[in-house]
Amino acid sequence: MADINRRKMLTVLGTAPVAAAVTFAPGTAQAYLAERAQAAGQPYQRRFFTEREYATIIALADTIIPRDDRSGSASESGAHEFIDYIVAEQRERQTPMRGGLVWLDSECRRRFDKAFLECTVAERGQVLDDIAYPAKARPEMSHGVRFFTSLRDLVATGFWSSRMGVDDLGYVGNRPSAWEGPPRDVLDKLGL
Repeated sequence: MADINRRKMLTVLGTAPVAAAVTFAPGTAQAYLAERAQAAGQPYQRRFFTEREYATIIALADTIIPRDDRSGSASESGAHEFIDYIVAEQRERQTPMRGGLVWLDSECRRRFDKAFLECTVAERGQVLDDIAYPAKARPEMSHGVRFFTSLRDLVATGFWSSRMGVDDLGYVGNRPSAWEGPPRDVLDKLGL
């Protein structure tokens, strides 16, 4: 995964966080943002993942979107909280997400005799390189590919729907301005 610029690739995915949010149950992403606004200043309380699973989600999120000179990492944006919230709300994501984490630890144990969190950055990279690129992945990696693809989508949505992610995109939103009507050349063309 180190041979491409993750942030550049994910920025393309993140330019439409609203479109990505459409895949969630109605109001779920908005409910998460509203809940976090209401709880401002209070630490997020995990809703679905165990402590170890949550630590793995954070490590994976920061691998997908690491801190750079432009902005902070995925976990600094709160993407891991977003993922926990979405998975807790959407039962259909729970088994695949938890199963993917088990698959990841099992694959790391098979290769390195230790779970993902205990692996070195290089060892983690070896496993993630095998599942991060679906078109290049071997068939026996299909479970890992599905898990990582789903997680990457959630990380991107969580990051680019956060204040940090919006700032990273340089999005300034709608700004009020004075409208002085259509340009004179357009009015002349229409005979008005």
